[in-house]
Amino acid sequence: MLVGAGVPGQIPALASRLARYEACVTRIAVEGDEEPLDHLFAPGALLAGHSPGYRWGYPPPGPLRRPDVLAIVSLPVLAAYLARDGATRPDGFVIETSGAGGHSAPPRGPMRLDEAGEPVYGPRDHPDLAKMAALGLPFWLAGGQASPEAVAAARAEGAAGVQIGSAFALCEESGMAPRLREALRGRALAGTLTVRNDPQASPTSFPFKVAELPGTVSEPEVAAARRRVCDLGFLRTPVRGPRGLDYRCAAEPVGSYVRKGGDAADAKGRQCLCNGLLATIGLAQRRPGGRVEPPLVTIGKDLSFLQRLSPDARPYTATEVVEWLAPGADAAVGAGAAGGVGSAARA
Repeated sequence: MLVGAGVPGQIPALASRLARYEACVTRIAVEGDEEPLDHLFAPGALLAGHSPGYRWGYPPPGPLRRPDVLAIVSLPVLAAYLARDGATRPDGFVIETSGAGGHSAPPRGPMRLDEAGEPVYGPRDHPDLAKMAALGLPFWLAGGQASPEAVAAARAEGAAGVQIGSAFALCEESGMAPRLREALRGRALAGTLTVRNDPQASPTSFPFKVAELPGTVSEPEVAAARRRVCDLGFLRTPVRGPRGLDYRCAAEPVGSYVRKGGDAADAKGRQCLCNGLLATIGLAQRRPGGRVEPPLVTIGKDLSFLQRLSPDARPYTATEVVEWLAPGADAAVGAGAAGGVGSAARA
């Protein structure tokens, strides 16, 4: 279980309790409230009548296998904070740099942008791997790690291996729409692809990688023509308003966002990642009048692996990626990297 997007301090304990069918409480931060909101989930109540064990009034035999919890962090300081307490300590970490696809942590200190409007990262944003190794928990490196040399270097610095997203996002088994995969491979090899670390695109306010491709939200005219709507809500934030608990997203219609207490300035330039990423994997919602949600494509900044893995822009498979990265080694291929459209390999 790979968890990022904030401080996943509650997840290890929740995973342990759920594996034992025990009731658990998630503490949810609500903007406008002084204290978090406690949300109770009781597996027993949910399973009653559906599991043979619960049907007869006793728990199912034995606990479930608890999944390992890997916390995605950018720097050792957060890793050390999580590792110091048994309740928050994960089973390992993924150290993700700013070049990885999808969201990335903002630079430490005041936000500065370069001439292209992208955040500027400095020495303070480079993880100290000696400090990571000193924590005594396994860790993997992510972001620009797609090469056999990178795997070897990561192992030499104490990492258990690497996490790969973009190389799998562009392989044949990826859920990304084939035409988008082909466009990314072709443009990257031709040197005409730009991947921006956009500080405004995501309603979370975290920088987000956006690949500039025709017909996608990366084009200003496509973004302007899209009618703002928030009907999926994966990135909504709970807020306390005059009518009680509400949910708000900076990518929703500006009027709705302001009515819920949001600042119109915070909605400028925000894109609906929920609809955009679903369109990227061929699940675009269709709107009245024949309109179809345009894709928003995310990918890592470093696609240099294509020069060696697919120099002629031909299709390639996930097996080829694993065999190239770790020949003769065992590698686990799982889901969930590169913004949800690729796969992750831990070699």
